[in-house]
Amino acid sequence: MPPSLSGMGLTQLFQRPAPTGEAHDDHTHRDVKGGSARAAIFGVSDGLVSNVSLILGVAGASPAPGVVRLAGLAGLIAGACSMAAGEYVSVQAQRELLERELEVERRELELRPEMERRELAGIYRSRGVEPAVADEVAAQLSVDPDVALETHAREELGIDPDELGSPVRAAVSSFVAFTLGAVVPLVPWLVSRGTGAVVASVILGVVASILVGALLAGFTGRSVVASSLRQLVVASLAAAVTFGVGASLGVSGTV
Repeated sequence: MPPSLSGMGLTQLFQRPAPTGEAHDDHTHRDVKGGSARAAIFGVSDGLVSNVSLILGVAGASPAPGVVRLAGLAGLIAGACSMAAGEYVSVQAQRELLERELEVERRELELRPEMERRELAGIYRSRGVEPAVADEVAAQLSVDPDVALETHAREELGIDPDELGSPVRAAVSSFVAFTLGAVVPLVPWLVSRGTGAVVASVILGVVASILVGALLAGFTGRSVVASSLRQLVVASLAAAVTFGVGASLGVSGTV
């Protein structure tokens, strides 16, 4: 065994000491790979943009207020169910694909353990670890089959076996988030009608777009102003197009 490994565990081997004078504060990273967080964030945005566009598009044709309410409610329910179903199928398919890759790797470890050990050592050497150290680390990590599988999954496949994503959680998050976004422009039509309801939907849509943009900025670390402005522009363009189409077609309606 290389002298550098004597009395040193794997954790100590790869642990980087904090710079002198800096606090040893713990820090965490957001779960950017999990399905639920992504579904929740973008579900709100999708719900807001799609339903404000739908409601203003229908309202632009000047139908009876009840038609706008029906369209908004139908858009909310259909969109939320569609988003939830899509997220469930997507995350489930992704999970099944990752599980298949893990099973392939598990068989390789059972049938060709020495070849897999050399492969793991080669990965560490390619990252700048000294050959003797890389061989020793790979050997230690290959002793326990579960540890070996987890290590190969992370290093070769970029997979965390404990974080494959939950299709149910992603579907529920998407459904709730879409509903929250889609209900915003619908609220005025539940208590009002006509031009007042249209203006209220626009105002609520603007405010909600800015808030959604700020929320996205909080997750991405980007500029709040830029993210909010982008969200507002996207929602405004979509709503303007559908309102224009509705106004050009036009229908007459009664209460």
